[in-house]
Amino acid sequence: MTDSSSASPSGDFTADGQSPSARHRDIGSVLVANRGEIARRVFRTCRTLGIATVAVYADADADAAHVAEADAAVRLPGNAPADTYLRADLLIAAALAAGADAVHPGYGFLSENAEFARAVKAAGLVWIGPPPDAVEAMGSKTRAKELMAAAGVPLFSALDPARVTAADLPLLVKASAGGGGRGMRVVRELDALESELAAARSEAAAAFGDGEVFVEPYAEGARHVEVQVLADAHGTVWVLGERDCSLQRRHQKVIEETPAPGLGDEVRRTLHESAARAARSIGYTGAGTVEFLVARDGRPYFLEMNTRLQVEHPVTECVTGLDLVALQIRVAEGAALPPSPPRPHGHAVEARLYAEDPARGWQPQPGALHLFELPGVDAEFAVTPGLDAGLRLDAGVSGGETIGVHYDPMLAKVIAWAPTRAEAVRRLAYALERARLHGPVTNRDLLVRVLRHPDFAAARLDTGFLERRLDALIGASGATTDAPGPADGDGGPVRFAALAAALADAAGRTSARGPVPVRLGGWRNVPSQPQVKRFRSEPDGREYEVGYRLGRAGLEATGADGVRLVSASARRVVLDIDGVRRVFDVAAYAERVFVDSPFVSCALTALPRFTAPEDLTPQGSLLAPMPGTVIRIGEFSPGDRVEKGRPLLWLEAMKMEHVIAAPATGTLTELTAEVGRQVDVGAVLAVVKEETTP
Repeated sequence: MTDSSSASPSGDFTADGQSPSARHRDIGSVLVANRGEIARRVFRTCRTLGIATVAVYADADADAAHVAEADAAVRLPGNAPADTYLRADLLIAAALAAGADAVHPGYGFLSENAEFARAVKAAGLVWIGPPPDAVEAMGSKTRAKELMAAAGVPLFSALDPARVTAADLPLLVKASAGGGGRGMRVVRELDALESELAAARSEAAAAFGDGEVFVEPYAEGARHVEVQVLADAHGTVWVLGERDCSLQRRHQKVIEETPAPGLGDEVRRTLHESAARAARSIGYTGAGTVEFLVARDGRPYFLEMNTRLQVEHPVTECVTGLDLVALQIRVAEGAALPPSPPRPHGHAVEARLYAEDPARGWQPQPGALHLFELPGVDAEFAVTPGLDAGLRLDAGVSGGETIGVHYDPMLAKVIAWAPTRAEAVRRLAYALERARLHGPVTNRDLLVRVLRHPDFAAARLDTGFLERRLDALIGASGATTDAPGPADGDGGPVRFAALAAALADAAGRTSARGPVPVRLGGWRNVPSQPQVKRFRSEPDGREYEVGYRLGRAGLEATGADGVRLVSASARRVVLDIDGVRRVFDVAAYAERVFVDSPFVSCALTALPRFTAPEDLTPQGSLLAPMPGTVIRIGEFSPGDRVEKGRPLLWLEAMKMEHVIAAPATGTLTELTAEVGRQVDVGAVLAVVKEETTP
């Protein structure tokens, strides 16, 4: 769809990509004021356009992929975002020092900061984004709602926190600046409103430097649907379809798709027309997204406008065949858009792959990423945007890098395109299932289960989808498929992975002394004592004990019926399980072992036979789940009685606040944490002695 009633008569690009009536400025070099995946995404398009690239990097990113891929890179001393990627003066100085012509802000950091945009232009650089006045107009969600009301865009009315009643519940407390779920709280009880307002203000101030928040109705069971717009300086506004982004955790998107399934024609038309009015009302140019909630009754309500490229823009590229970054650059150069955009074809779905543990409150998981491979895709970047993509990977990291604690834990976006929604979803689940991810715990298994959930297949979507089903989705075994095997009580396919890991270890150690003989008979108990190896699976913590024996006839496993060892090496084990041959690829990194197979993919930690004294901690200890900084301590002191679940302190890591709560009702006997203190994973922060019932 396009809204081009005010378009220039000379709407088409000329042969050299210019608009005859535009004030044109060629861009020869672009600095991306960002990092990771979005920096790599912009660099890739720049290379295809023959534009030189400049990266900036904090000290923690010195060896990052985006730095290595750029033609030039400028250091931003320090690690914290406030000292590096949020320093407008340093970013502009870097652009000038490297001889860049233009600045692309990416998303996050300063991408929606009007003062940064003005400073870029004042320095004589091209700003690859909307006019600063448009950024400013949409930068405050409270001001944006006033403008949208005047433009006739449907929206919720803000509520006065001092006047809300139980009839207004549930409520949504939301930061006026920024996004990404930070500074956002759902309130279901009036007594909790004041504390949630305070928490939202604190988080918003830390994340965006602006603690303003507002309150509005929370639409239970609503869908989150957004509309992609692209506008030029000649009056043409393109509407490039809508995306459903209802699958969220912590108010942050996890799975996005286009077109939004199950929308009625009238709702879709209202969304598209409202998005065009929103863009036109503020003189918008460049790429932007207008976000809506669609209530259960089908009525849409304006949420906000993101004056930048969205994380989920690849799904729109896949169905339209467009390169949105290239169009951003051309619009910034002064070119005019053609009168109408291409018609979309097929369906595209994107999943965000995070280094986080869904079973532990979505805790980020920093650490070494040893290997990252996706079948059929080069993990260094992506297939060309467009209809032929099929499967696309936009990755911020590569194998061999370390996931740090300073930035967002997103590793990559995996995108699948197909002629139909069902095929695109199936293709994406298949690719994720067979990804080789050796490193921190990720949300990969959860994504696969969501994509294969019958409610997702039927497009029964709303923003509470994950919250309502989370226990069931993370309660499954570590297997990523429903392949046959022992009952869950026996560990299911993960037990076979543990056996494969043990056999690979034995084969590797034996092969150093010569060829490894393999006994091809079925497993059976033998008179001699087998070797025993213990593993703990990640992230569910279950322990498995498996046995094997190296006898005169060769290597054999012990302790299970119906399983035959076919072959074993240090990196691959083949088992015949109840007549079905299964291949397990095994990779060991110190005590951690990763086993990959279409049958099962899991991480295992090899355990010692006995617990070392230095590994013991006092019962009731609260350990730091990740490296981070203690930013707040609750109202309790040693000696106080605390109830289970009460917050004791807060850690900040990977751009999020994490609550450390009492594990049981009892007495707080130790509190070693201090505000501002940096802690390592596993550090004892507090100890709660649990009450015992007589």
